[in-house]
Amino acid sequence: MISIRHRNERGHANHGWLDTYHTFSFDTYYDPNYMGFRSLRVINEDRVAPGRGFPTHGHRDMEILTYILDGALQHKDSIGTGSVIRVGEIQRMSAGTGVRHSEFNASQTEPVHLLQIWIMPEVLHIQPSYEQKKIDHDNMRGKWLLIASRNPSESAVQIQQDAKLCAAVLDDHQVLEYEIKTGRHAWLQIARGNVQANGVSLQAGDGAAYSAETAVQLAGKGEVLLFDLA
Repeated sequence: MISIRHRNERGHANHGWLDTYHTFSFDTYYDPNYMGFRSLRVINEDRVAPGRGFPTHGHRDMEILTYILDGALQHKDSIGTGSVIRVGEIQRMSAGTGVRHSEFNASQTEPVHLLQIWIMPEVLHIQPSYEQKKIDHDNMRGKWLLIASRNPSESAVQIQQDAKLCAAVLDDHQVLEYEIKTGRHAWLQIARGNVQANGVSLQAGDGAAYSAETAVQLAGKGEVLLFDLA
């Protein structure tokens, strides 16, 4: 079964400094039909105004990933990490027993556009930790690049869950397939462009849930994220 989550059906809030869309229930947006998918709990598409951001706040027992689409984000946290996350990088913060952090647009002149992703961990109350890695976009062109996994690699940050996050860039008329193994599920999120996913036209902001399917089949032009979930 394939279930489409159209971008115009997502929750939306515009706070002036933050324009945000919620694929799943988040903060004041609540939809009992969209509380997450498997261990994937949050996909927020955020646009943050220059010089603005999220002041210091706390999280616990959540795997938090940040994927930058445009601009740069400045990160500071209570475990001593300070960094700037740019296009071509993936950030992972394991909140574990508790961490406080802030995220601000690193530019005073340009907005930052990002996807904030939360995955529920399989192990609770771990020591908080932080990781950031570069993503080689050339290795995403026309093929899947693993960028987050329980088993870390050169390109992938480590998450505490039986899940994989892969990214790919399709140029004009390219086709790409991802095999869904028996008993697994997949969530496809379109980050940029327009693609055909198993024959259905999707555009930036759209998502699709796959259960009891054998493959994700893509064609078109765009940038996509795929979550392989237990």
